[in-house]
Amino acid sequence: MKNYLPEGKLIGSNTNRNYLKSIISLNEAKELGIILEAKALMCDCEHNIVVDIPCAKAIIPRSEGAIGIDSGETKDIALLSRVNKPVCFKVIDIVINNNETLVILSRKAAQEECIKNYLSTLTSGDIIPAKITHIEQFGCFVDIGCGIVSLIPIDAISVSRISHPSDRFYNGQDIYAVVKGKDGDRIFLTHKELLGTWSENTELFEVGQTVGGIIRSIEDYGIFIELTPNLAGLAEPKDNVHIGQSASVFIKSIIPEKMKVKLIIVDVFSGSGFDKSLKYYFTEGHIDKWNYSTKECSKQIYTEF
Repeated sequence: MKNYLPEGKLIGSNTNRNYLKSIISLNEAKELGIILEAKALMCDCEHNIVVDIPCAKAIIPRSEGAIGIDSGETKDIALLSRVNKPVCFKVIDIVINNNETLVILSRKAAQEECIKNYLSTLTSGDIIPAKITHIEQFGCFVDIGCGIVSLIPIDAISVSRISHPSDRFYNGQDIYAVVKGKDGDRIFLTHKELLGTWSENTELFEVGQTVGGIIRSIEDYGIFIELTPNLAGLAEPKDNVHIGQSASVFIKSIIPEKMKVKLIIVDVFSGSGFDKSLKYYFTEGHIDKWNYSTKECSKQIYTEF
């Protein structure tokens, strides 16, 4: 699995640098089938990717840029968007002509190996590393290995509701995710199950504390304020507040049997004091079932894998 990480995770390793330093070492990587990484410098007019290798000119031909490019299933934007970012590849040929050396690389070959040896072995409930590649209103796309992309829907990101995935994530962010299901080569992901249960999150707080939060929802009966990505409390209605504002709140009560945290707003202000780093309760292994709810509460929120 260590060779099938999201793109960018191998580029700084000593092993990767050593294989890129000479034609001899690149030829060794070719013979061994080693997956390497380097920076994509540009896409030429034919959408071949020029790769930054110190010892020679190197190129990923368009047809080798990603699985599905030839069939049209994968659009060329998948190649163009890699410029100035790391790309993974296998060395497939080294051509020497008139004292000039051209190294031919294949990102597609690395992806095919990743699917065969890693992604095909995953089962529902497996926890995997991922990297945010881009964000849409409905969810975020993540690299789950060698540039192969999957989706985390917005409602699977956290228990605390957000209006847009950028409220929680940013492009290039390293995260963890859980395999929720598979359909052929497609892998479906979820994320909220790694951010702790109601009890685990409320253990971070005590009644009587004044803490920071983010206003996530404004209803007629009150204002929901996020204390952690998997925990929100309810404060009484207040004028001149807006979704996305920061708040300082007094914790009035924590009620396990109702899974409620009652808050009093002390102050509301613009500007984010929001930290997008995440506290994960699991980062590896496998989970069969996750139960967010307390034992005392009649309402049970859970995920079975």
